[in-house]
Amino acid sequence: MTITETAPALAPAPPLAERTRSIGGSPVRDILAVTARPEVINFAGGLPAPELFDAEGIAAAYQAVLAETPARALQYSTTEGEPALRAALAARTSARGLATDPDDLLVTTGSQQALSLLATALLEPGDTVLVEDPCYLAALQAFGFAGARVIAVPGDEHGPDPQALEELVARERPKLLYTVPTFQNPTGRTMPAGRRAAVADVAARLGLWIVEDDPYGELRFEGERVPWIASHDSARDRTVLLGSFSKVMAPGLRLGWLRAPAELRRACAVAKQAADLHTPTVNQLAAARYLADRDLDAHVTRVAAAYGTRRDAMLAGLADALPAGSVWTRPEGGMFLWARLPESYDTTALLPEVVRHDVAYVPGAPFHAGAPDRSTLRLCFVTQEPDEIAEGLRRLGEALRTAVGGS
Repeated sequence: MTITETAPALAPAPPLAERTRSIGGSPVRDILAVTARPEVINFAGGLPAPELFDAEGIAAAYQAVLAETPARALQYSTTEGEPALRAALAARTSARGLATDPDDLLVTTGSQQALSLLATALLEPGDTVLVEDPCYLAALQAFGFAGARVIAVPGDEHGPDPQALEELVARERPKLLYTVPTFQNPTGRTMPAGRRAAVADVAARLGLWIVEDDPYGELRFEGERVPWIASHDSARDRTVLLGSFSKVMAPGLRLGWLRAPAELRRACAVAKQAADLHTPTVNQLAAARYLADRDLDAHVTRVAAAYGTRRDAMLAGLADALPAGSVWTRPEGGMFLWARLPESYDTTALLPEVVRHDVAYVPGAPFHAGAPDRSTLRLCFVTQEPDEIAEGLRRLGEALRTAVGGS
């Protein structure tokens, strides 16, 4: 006789956290996955030009560190970061007009981690965060995961409007304002010095943290440098300055840092201990060695010059590529420009047709914390050389004409 045993019923696994269901993935990452084919000219990603990496210098730095101090390089390190790297970063920051001690800094695994640490250290679910309009996508993700209520500050081509900021702070009582004041992602715009001073004044008078993200500031190819918001006396005790090697050295190093007042910096260090203990030791020591042995400023000057040429190539082709009535920014540095097509165009709906022409951009809608402007798009001009940019814009123009003509 055969006895058939019935398998016991299995209960479903507990559900994922609500925040993983309510906060979507990055549209930029999704687009890059779709457009990974080599024939696609991709203006969507914020990818530095790989041919401009100082691969030889970085390799030499790793070789020296692993040959001379292998036990230290391959060992655990302190959460705050390797002293040699923090000292070098402090010296660079001080040389740019903001007196900084190594102990003012916390090394992070990319500046994106700094945003996550700040969200953990500062925000309770339901707290309000103010952002630019439009805003860096991954910042919206970080604040969303923290359960924050995110509100966009009205602004113009120069960034958030200080009067609108003051009214929002008085009404909404936010914890912080997040801003990328220099060569902003996604628009490429730069906040003028006078407006930075006004923003610092609002934060001082009404009680507000400022998170000043500066991943692109060294990539200037025209105009004069504008001092950090953090350098204003009224904002010194309430501004967190974020920096990164991703755009000036290489993103694969995953090296960033934050400069913050002591109490907040210590809270971020505790949050980092829970996240990853510390940023990889060997990467930190290699970066410190690179800064000691090589001239990073000279390298950045070469990179910025190449990027300026590529920006000019994109600007030269936009009038023919985009429909009549379009407008766009003219960044003085960084990696991106922002375009607004006539109101009848929906850049999200048009993207599939554009990709069929082997070119890509990022639609502007996801960059908005509030009502999206669906006629906007972001273009990265640094990853391709000028002739590829010209061809990509030719394809973009053809795709837009085809999409509109077939609708």
